[in-house]
Amino acid sequence: MFTIEHDFDATVITLIDEAEPNTRPLNEDIVILTFDDRVVVEQMDPDGTDVSRITFTLQQLAELRLALNLPEGNYRVESREG
Repeated sequence: MFTIEHDFDATVITLIDEAEPNTRPLNEDIVILTFDDRVVVEQMDPDGTDVSRITFTLQQLAELRLALNLPEGNYRVESREG
């Protein structure tokens, strides 16, 4: 399950873990904040004391998107500008 909310300066997507009863422990929700120049992924630590946060530039996010569908190897994304 997930939710999408539009705030003043960001879109907030929350991924809510769901599982059949007694199949596995639930993970904390993942919150994805998208801004004009970056994407931030947050998740509360399992003990509930700290938030882990990763910030992607838009270039890093584009590379991650490509990497999810490529085989093992080294790659460089060349800009088409210029």
